[in-house]
Amino acid sequence: MVMAISDNIKSQAQAQQGFLAQWHEDVHCVFGRDPAAHSVWEILLTYSGVHAVLMHRISHRLWKANWKLAARILAAFSKMITSVDIHPAATIGRRLFIDHALGVVIGETAEIGNDVTLYHGVTLGGTTWNKEKRHPTLGNNVMVGSGAKILGAITLGNNVRVGANSVVIKDVPPCCTVVGIPGRIIQSKGTQIQNRHGIDLDHHLIPDPVGKAIACLIERIDELEAGQKQAHKVLAEDSCDVCDAESICVPKKDSPVKQAARL
Repeated sequence: MVMAISDNIKSQAQAQQGFLAQWHEDVHCVFGRDPAAHSVWEILLTYSGVHAVLMHRISHRLWKANWKLAARILAAFSKMITSVDIHPAATIGRRLFIDHALGVVIGETAEIGNDVTLYHGVTLGGTTWNKEKRHPTLGNNVMVGSGAKILGAITLGNNVRVGANSVVIKDVPPCCTVVGIPGRIIQSKGTQIQNRHGIDLDHHLIPDPVGKAIACLIERIDELEAGQKQAHKVLAEDSCDVCDAESICVPKKDSPVKQAARL
């Protein structure tokens, strides 16, 4: 699965598409994923995530043309003005949208499919110093919540959602939701995407496994307390002559001091 998705992303990235057509898609995809966008000029002038992607398109072409120093200089300049660090060798598909775009890091061997959405603080990082494939591969329509870290040469399938602040270190099958540290698959949505644009941005609907576990514990405690009350009721109704819990069932007699105080 890893090789298949990786080869698919590379073939999509290498498909013949005009440079201006790429930029046009990068800008106009914002309208489908950010209701705050009102015009093309607003996006071009104020969206640092779009600026980072547009400049990466140039630096990546310089890198592929073996102008590596120029590509790194342009990537460093882009990082200074956008707070987004994208290595020029990273392979990025069509219509990537980086929302808010603060502290996003995309490593050298990272591969990103089409229609991917990243929020601020996302890291696509490596886990080795060896010169090999060491960064993650993201399929199409992937949504990564703010602060999430995806580490290592792992693969996230198509339509995967990653919850905010999660740390993903293992492969994730398509159409799944991952949350937690380390990331765990908590929901499989199937192959259908509900959003009419084909992009699932309902990250506020991600289940809360910790809250669910606490709710189950509270429910279990209520059951135990109800059973304990029932047991006490049975003991009170039975004879205490043969019961070792007489001190619990039968009220204790008042001490002589309390009896004298009533007089």
